Amino acid sequence: MTQRVAIYAGSFDPLTNGHLDVLKGALTVADKVLVAIGIQASKTPLFSFDERVKLIETAARDELGATAERLSVIAFEGLVIAAARKHDAGIMIRGLRDGTDLDYEMQMAGMNETMAPELQTIFVPASPSVRTITATLVRQIAAMGGDIRPFVPASVAAALEAKFKK
Repeated sequence: MTQRVAIYAGSFDPLTNGHLDVLKGALTVADKVLVAIGIQASKTPLFSFDERVKLIETAARDELGATAERLSVIAFEGLVIAAARKHDAGIMIRGLRDGTDLDYEMQMAGMNETMAPELQTIFVPASPSVRTITATLVRQIAAMGGDIRPFVPASVAAALEAKFKK
């Protein structure tokens, strides 16, 4: 039987409990999940690529246990469909928080299907407890000294607190 490989792309700056929730869902439909960190020269992330890789790997190991072995973290530039093809992924995982996400993601899925008909998009709805979490809001709360522990894994919270320590 062929291994089902999925790609889950984003900036993961930082990884949130919402991302982990979607990863759990992805692991139920794929044998291997590639966490694909998008690299854009025009954007300066809070965490470097290497820091994000370490945070994802640590949080996955801490939060997902043995299933974390089925994850790999990769970098990609340009179209995610090109990264999916390069790594033999046949599934694209997209998380949904609300109707706004659905509208946007349906448009993207349609465009991706036209460009890469061999790639199947699967939507993973976020659990109610993590639907409001965004990495942008987490960064803003951390920058202002707020408590981000309810929104991110412990290892990410420690890294954010260290980053914004004054």
